[in-house]
Amino acid sequence: MKTTTSPYDVAEHLRTHEEMAAYLEACIEEADGDAAFIAKALGDIARAQEMT
Repeated sequence: MKTTTSPYDVAEHLRTHEEMAAYLEACIEEADGDAAFIAKALGDIARAQEMT
């Protein structure tokens, strides 16, 4: 049996400012100083707010 997957975009699930803040906080904790990881999180939040 083959497993099928579908694309997942976190920006589609960030609806409130509180969710966005919690997401960014979690990403900062996980980034371990990786600026690219944090930049990606900020991009996700921008897309969630339709800023791109």
